[in-house]
Amino acid sequence: MLVMRRLFWSLAALALLTSAGRAEEPFIVVQSTTSIQNSGLYDHLLPVFKDASGIEVRVVAVGTGQAIKNAGNCDGDVLLVHAKPAEQAFVAEGKGLSRHDLMYNDFVIVGPGGDPASLRGLTDAVAALTGIAENAVPFASRGDDSGTHKKERRLWNDSGIDPSGASGQWYRETGSGMGATLNVASGMDAYALTDRASWIAFANKGNLEILVEGDPRLLNQYGVILVNPAHCRDVKAEEGQAFIDWLLSPAGQAAIAEYRVQGQQLFTPNAGDEGIP
Repeated sequence: MLVMRRLFWSLAALALLTSAGRAEEPFIVVQSTTSIQNSGLYDHLLPVFKDASGIEVRVVAVGTGQAIKNAGNCDGDVLLVHAKPAEQAFVAEGKGLSRHDLMYNDFVIVGPGGDPASLRGLTDAVAALTGIAENAVPFASRGDDSGTHKKERRLWNDSGIDPSGASGQWYRETGSGMGATLNVASGMDAYALTDRASWIAFANKGNLEILVEGDPRLLNQYGVILVNPAHCRDVKAEEGQAFIDWLLSPAGQAAIAEYRVQGQQLFTPNAGDEGIP
């Protein structure tokens, strides 16, 4: 009986030590746009970073607008999104430290193969949206204040058209992520704006095709920011900065560049290049 008790307490002590060891493992929380998560890039990057640093990265993937709100509410250590003006405002408000360009890809406009608005081959995104509105053909918008939605609103603003007046008619706001919005577009033969990484990874393309691409206004820049410890006292600044430094380093940039889906590179690293709006 004494031997059994000793064995029990030995096992209990081992369990407590193991649990304590796990609890002490350093980790950070990254508030992130969904497009990076959905592309699979984090699955590629984070194990490499953990092996190099011992730091675990836990990702909260939401729309860019929500990610910025979450980070501003001190619910994360690092912010990684794709809406440069909003990111710059986040820093200007004292909620984040320096913003760094990290990588980019581009947006494309997809639509049904029949192309009722005759957009195929256009390289002018504003002209494409104007054609959609003039023909009152279905357009599926994320409508969720994500980085993609912010880009779409900027393009509509450039066109001089406010599609909200047609909400529920030809203009359909899903209030959902990119995958769900593309599913809606596929189901109703609608046009949609999507980042290329999400499009490549999207399985249910149905009758949808890329119809408009190549406009410089469709470049999609991602930025990374450390949440300001002066704004959020519990920020893990040292670990968060280590993650940012690694992403911006030659090793991190190379890891981003080597990630491919279906043989296609999804993101182009551009740390240190602040030239894309």
